[in-house]
Amino acid sequence: MEKLPKVALPFIVVAIILIVVLAKSAVTIDAGHAGVLYETLGNGVDSEKAPLGPGFHIIAPWNRVIDYETRQQEVPEKMSVLSSNGLDIKLDASVLYEPDAKNLGKLHNEKGENYLNRVLQPAIRSAARSVVGRYTPEQLYSSKRDAIQEEIFMETKKIVEKQYIQLNSILIRDVTLPPTIKDAIERKLKQEQESLEYEFRLVTAQKEAEKQRIEAQGKADANRILSASLNDKILQDKGIEATTKLAESPNSKVIVIGSGDSGLPIILGNQ
Repeated sequence: MEKLPKVALPFIVVAIILIVVLAKSAVTIDAGHAGVLYETLGNGVDSEKAPLGPGFHIIAPWNRVIDYETRQQEVPEKMSVLSSNGLDIKLDASVLYEPDAKNLGKLHNEKGENYLNRVLQPAIRSAARSVVGRYTPEQLYSSKRDAIQEEIFMETKKIVEKQYIQLNSILIRDVTLPPTIKDAIERKLKQEQESLEYEFRLVTAQKEAEKQRIEAQGKADANRILSASLNDKILQDKGIEATTKLAESPNSKVIVIGSGDSGLPIILGNQ
């Protein structure tokens, strides 16, 4: 009985070693992530090898796995840039990006895990300074915001796409101008809006006046044509026709005596 612990001791040690080795060798990668294998006894990360996908993996216990999130990520970015006339403009943007999952090894070897601060943020700031410097504060505040957003996105994309980073979108959430400049722009926009409204009313009034003139001219032309076409014979025929219709009406009593100068009957009374 006293010798049993001495006999079992080697097995206990082996079991502990196996458990430690297994714990060091087992790696689980979550969904939306990928792993870069670092070979301690080799040359580090082999950039030509495909990264480890989500799931359970067994590796050599002396190696390790560097985890990268491969889903789309968002980083807020606040920048202070200069407009074309040298005024300080503050941009509040959201950057949507993700690493190039197929080239994680190259990204790790060339840029490292902190690629966001080393590559993406400097690229965004450089593109923003370049683009905003081509516009005035008024354009930034109003009509050109969408165009500026697209230009910053395109220039940033050109910089980062060769560095194994996929840029999905840049959204300009807010543009902050100096208060005096903002007030001046708002006053100018208000004046322009009032001017456009006045011009609209003026054009509407001119169109209405033209419409009435055309209608009046049409009526005048119609009356002139009608007057030119009337003669005594036509008037006499129209009078006889009207008198006949009145005489045939069951609700009328007509007394006719003599005749008028034109030969038409004279109506004395009806009811």
